[in-house]
Amino acid sequence: MTDKPSITKAARLSVAPMMDWTDRHCRYLHRLLSRETLLYTEMVTAPALVRGGALHLLDYSPQEHPVALQLGGSDPQELAQAAQFGAEAGYDEVNLNCGCPSDRVQSGTFGAVLMKDPARVAECVAAMREAVSVEVTVKCRIGVDDQDPEEVLPAFLEQIRTAGCQRVTIHARKAWLQGLSPKENRDIPPLDYDLVHRMKAAFPDLHISINGGITSLAQARTHLEAGLDGAMIGRAAYHQPTDILAKADPEIYGTGRETDPIEVVREMVPYVEARLVKGGRLHQITRHMLGLFAGRPGARAWRRALSKGAVHEGAGPEIMLEALERVAPLAEV
Repeated sequence: MTDKPSITKAARLSVAPMMDWTDRHCRYLHRLLSRETLLYTEMVTAPALVRGGALHLLDYSPQEHPVALQLGGSDPQELAQAAQFGAEAGYDEVNLNCGCPSDRVQSGTFGAVLMKDPARVAECVAAMREAVSVEVTVKCRIGVDDQDPEEVLPAFLEQIRTAGCQRVTIHARKAWLQGLSPKENRDIPPLDYDLVHRMKAAFPDLHISINGGITSLAQARTHLEAGLDGAMIGRAAYHQPTDILAKADPEIYGTGRETDPIEVVREMVPYVEARLVKGGRLHQITRHMLGLFAGRPGARAWRRALSKGAVHEGAGPEIMLEALERVAPLAEV
């Protein structure tokens, strides 16, 4: 199967799937900041969709494209059905989570624990690819627990490639399934960027993105210039979205111009109004906007005004606009 050119281009930079963070409101904001960057959903479990019928978890705005659905699961047929739901909903890509180390994920026999069973991952990938025409990708770690990444990672990549996976994102850390919390697993295991670069040399036909510890576009460009196909940024893109996403289009893709966060706030107004009409609450959206002016004059006043005002019953977009007036002297508002 040939990857869509638009997705191949978009995957040069992506925002990592992050539980409780990259929901549809966050993704809409991120899309206003960057027209090009590939966005991922929070992980959605296949059982929730197939057994629980929770298809509302697939809701998103058409403006979010290019957008990928990340699935969690380990049953090939269930994942195939969930992937079909995702494809029917219009997602541009379906991604299998083989990297999350949380206890809840382990108990469901998916996430990073699947690094121990590459044959099952390959079976899952094959079943998903059979079910959908959109790209099926994998996000993984370099290994788990006492595994030797130099041995297990190439074997893992070989199996999923044989199953038809053409694009993989590698978090360049091990996951310790025992002894470290999910938060600690994001920081404590040492990064091994060199290993990921060696995997690109060993599997030149695979589209390989690197993830883990990347906090700037300059770091992302370093990996791209060294031969990797993509870079995925997580927490930095969430906490400092303007530093990362507002500059991504010209700096990573060579398109457009740097986005003005003040314009983005104003562009969020009709979106907020539409969500409120449907029963949403302002803070559900604005909690993702707190970092828009990080490191800029007025950032603290922006966060304070937004945090306090958005939680009140009946709060509307005027709260955002009032908070925007505190972000001076960025521009006249």
